[in-house]
Amino acid sequence: MSSIFNALKEKDAASLGLAAMPGIFVLLWSTGFIGAKFGLPYAEPFTFLFLRFVLTLLLLTPLIWIMRISWPSSPTLWKHIAVSGLLVHGTYLGGVFYGIYWGMPAGLAALLVGLQPLLTAACAGPLLGERLTRRQWLGLLLGLVGISLVLGSKLELGSTLFSGFGMGALVSVMAALVGISLGTLYQKRYCTSMPLLSGAAIQYMAAGGLLGIGALLFESREVEWSTTFILTVGWLVLALSIAAILLLMALIKKGEASRVASLFYLVPPVTALQAWWLFDERLPLMGLIGMVIAIAGVVMVVKSASK
Repeated sequence: MSSIFNALKEKDAASLGLAAMPGIFVLLWSTGFIGAKFGLPYAEPFTFLFLRFVLTLLLLTPLIWIMRISWPSSPTLWKHIAVSGLLVHGTYLGGVFYGIYWGMPAGLAALLVGLQPLLTAACAGPLLGERLTRRQWLGLLLGLVGISLVLGSKLELGSTLFSGFGMGALVSVMAALVGISLGTLYQKRYCTSMPLLSGAAIQYMAAGGLLGIGALLFESREVEWSTTFILTVGWLVLALSIAAILLLMALIKKGEASRVASLFYLVPPVTALQAWWLFDERLPLMGLIGMVIAIAGVVMVVKSASK
């Protein structure tokens, strides 16, 4: 009897762990924006990200060998994975980090790039031949209305600048949004057979090379090796670039990847809550209402696409 009871307890614990995994993934992902806020006072964005990718590859490559994960056998697939990496990691993270570096609140940056499902759905028709449902069109409209309210709430009366940051920050984050949206579509079309872990390593190589060139051309490459910076880089490498990828692999293996997609809309509010707690970042009431409307739009698009 006791052995049966123990077996049931182990099964319940495993089920509970599986149920918690998507939420843990979203929580880890949301800390990326907070990590940028913590680390950017000590290094410029391209330099910061180049160091992150180099350290990630130093840890990830032996892990791929230990786990005996195969690399893509086709040179064409390597090329496509590299291109997707330039968009999904290079353009996306470079744009987000520069936006935050130039003063955009982490919560607002998370909300803007969190509109990625909306832009991806809008581009899927002409690029992939996918048709949007009425529910998805309504979701796109709600997303635009919501983000307009958020940005409008940050606009200073009689000024062309947003509260605490300029148009350069907004352009950077919008470039990140376009990059991850196009990268998602490109990966969906050309990288369906990509091994997740080794494919991620190839993407990091490509993005790291691009950002390294950017650091050489446009930055001083000076780093203040403070305790805060070292801990921040360590967190981004271990928790996001490696742990989150391994968690995603486990979710896909268990058939739970769709739950990650459906929970992704929680990233902006979770990030905003963390930014409020850590940095006292606040949105006016109209901005909070806009965030809720924008997230509702994303949910409508994602839910319709998963049916």
